[in-house]
Amino acid sequence: MHDTLTFPQYRYKVFMEHKLELDIFTRVQTPHGIKAAIWTLVFGSFLVGTGEFGIMGMLPEFAHSLHLTIPEASGAVPAYAFGVVVGSPLFSIIGSSWQRRKLLLWLSIIMFVGNVLSAAAPTLPLIEAARFLTGVPHGAFLGVGALVAASVVDRSQRGRAIGRVLFGIMIAMTIGAPLSAFCAEHVGWRLCYAIVGFLGLILFLALWRNMPLDGNHKESSIRNELGGLVKLQVLLTLATAAIGGGGLFEVYTFLTAALDHSLHFSNAWKMTFLVIWGLGMVFGNYIGGYLIDKSVDFTVIGSLTLGTVFLVGFSLTMHSAIFLGTVIFMLPATLIAITPALQARLIEVAGEAQTLAASLNHSAFNMANAIGAGLGGFLVVHGYGYEALGWSGAVLSLAGLIIYCASMRIFKIQNLEVVPDFRTDD
Repeated sequence: MHDTLTFPQYRYKVFMEHKLELDIFTRVQTPHGIKAAIWTLVFGSFLVGTGEFGIMGMLPEFAHSLHLTIPEASGAVPAYAFGVVVGSPLFSIIGSSWQRRKLLLWLSIIMFVGNVLSAAAPTLPLIEAARFLTGVPHGAFLGVGALVAASVVDRSQRGRAIGRVLFGIMIAMTIGAPLSAFCAEHVGWRLCYAIVGFLGLILFLALWRNMPLDGNHKESSIRNELGGLVKLQVLLTLATAAIGGGGLFEVYTFLTAALDHSLHFSNAWKMTFLVIWGLGMVFGNYIGGYLIDKSVDFTVIGSLTLGTVFLVGFSLTMHSAIFLGTVIFMLPATLIAITPALQARLIEVAGEAQTLAASLNHSAFNMANAIGAGLGGFLVVHGYGYEALGWSGAVLSLAGLIIYCASMRIFKIQNLEVVPDFRTDD
């Protein structure tokens, strides 16, 4: 008889064979219990997600308060994304030998300072600088938080622990972003960011209390990390994320403004549609995790293909609340699945650069955020209207699909397999 390894089993086998990050398989004792540690990290990822996506829901009020048009004010969105692009690889290298507790504490301080400065900055350029600073710890916090979650539970529960931590991002999309829009409308966007900053201070105290006191970690080879990034498959995977995910963020950045323009929704209805979007993200993240175990390639191709369809659907249904509500659920549900799928792909193709490549996955998706927001702002400013967002987003999604298919073709030509079929005889 033959047994085929599932994807999680294969991923664990790859980690063990390459001797990478083996210390995450040594269980670490928590000072106040596993649940306290995990929920602290969930709270942290929730704040990360709310800080990133909250500006999109409050964009109309943000622009009005600064006496700017919405496209002009949207520059604060890619500013955060560029912070993630810079910060993820920077901290993955600089902090590789630090205690993870110490690194998380410093990252939370940077988030706290960035959000407070965002609330206090008087002009758009200073706000953009503050948003850039706030984005710097984004990818490293999520990556290190996942490693800590894996280290405090039994090996059989580590996948679920990591999933819980990253689920905080989904909660932010479902609850944090709509509440930010509501808060911006009733008390002002500056107070919203002040509240997020205050919660960041609570996060710091919770991390101080609940994170395990792990030892210093052996510094990884910078040469090996950087060397892995020149691999064609790594670059193509990152390009798939940076371009293919652009349409998702293009629509989400201008969603509340588009609802104002096309359907003249009240604030309550705009919040409702933001919640629908968040629920789509939660559903897609759950289904995507299941599909990855079946086939990474199938998940990526299916996600980008259906995403292209629903992006076109966004433009076609913009003036029908019922049909648009369906599209707003299905669009993130389909496209968000490429996030864990491409992370899985990077694990297999990055070789000895897995740590840096994993952090760059967050950078790539925030580059998609910057590309989508920038392209959407350009189209609206030049009079193409909000209907153009779906069409241009579909082009980005289709381009990502072409890039990924090209990478698969190169694999086939080179007789390489992303996930080998390990079989053993009984």
